[in-house]
Amino acid sequence: MNGGKRLTLSDDRMLGGVCGGLAEYFGLDPTLVRIAYALLTVCTAFSGTFIYIILYWIIPSKYKL
Repeated sequence: MNGGKRLTLSDDRMLGGVCGGLAEYFGLDPTLVRIAYALLTVCTAFSGTFIYIILYWIIPSKYKL
């Protein structure tokens, strides 16, 4: 299980690296993930801000492994 893919915060970050980390994990373009996150946040009465903060606390940094 050591060689598996891990979800970590990205170095390609705008704020905390959550969207970049999700993009790296799923093999997507970080810009598309950020746009999708922004649209979902606006459409859900900005509850995405709370989710982003939770993900920032939960997802480990690459350097803390």
